[in-house]
Amino acid sequence: MRMTVDLDEKTLAELLKVTGHKKNSPAVAFAVRDFLNRKKARDFGRMLREGKFDYPATNEEVERLDV
Repeated sequence: MRMTVDLDEKTLAELLKVTGHKKNSPAVAFAVRDFLNRKKARDFGRMLREGKFDYPATNEEVERLDV
């Protein structure tokens, strides 16, 4: 999906540097995906800490998995 996003030049330059992308669109897309993945990981961690996620395997079963 195409869209217009206004970013100041300093922020865009920093984004390109941090992501390693040379073009604006891939850098912004990467940053959005990364943000969403980190948010999901934080939410998952919170759910685990609060006991809202019940993983069906024991710690021993998970440790035996060859992942």
